[in-house]
Amino acid sequence: MSVSITPPRVFTRIISQVCQGFGRGSKELGCPTANLSEDAIAMLPDDMIQGVYYGWAKIEGDIPRKSVMSIGWNPFFKNKTRSAEVHVMHKFEDDFYGKEIRVVVLGRLRGEKDFDSLDALIEAINTDIRNAKNALSTPEYEAYLSDELFTDST
Repeated sequence: MSVSITPPRVFTRIISQVCQGFGRGSKELGCPTANLSEDAIAMLPDDMIQGVYYGWAKIEGDIPRKSVMSIGWNPFFKNKTRSAEVHVMHKFEDDFYGKEIRVVVLGRLRGEKDFDSLDALIEAINTDIRNAKNALSTPEYEAYLSDELFTDST
């Protein structure tokens, strides 16, 4: 299922250290993620309810890249704590735990939901990635590659 592309809206800008997560992204889902710190999650705006978002993310030492971000409780895995995980659409050679990640969140794909099977969850993740890639490939979204968050050296 594809979603209609809406004009970009800056939901938030995030700077966080990449933290160790549950270890499921790469192993079980085939989708490695950068987990945001608890402090960064606590500072998310109130209107960023649980769901899947997209935008641009920059890992320390790299360039901004397309990304999708899940915020919520991951009901399929029955998490006890709220998490925010960013999938940066690039194959990195090494882990980036402890590095800084900067994220500009520009759109929302869908709300958080539970799934009947791991395969259904993986299918939804792949659809989210395709939809985010399509939206972020438009000039309106590409303009955010030069966002102040990515050009600020502090």
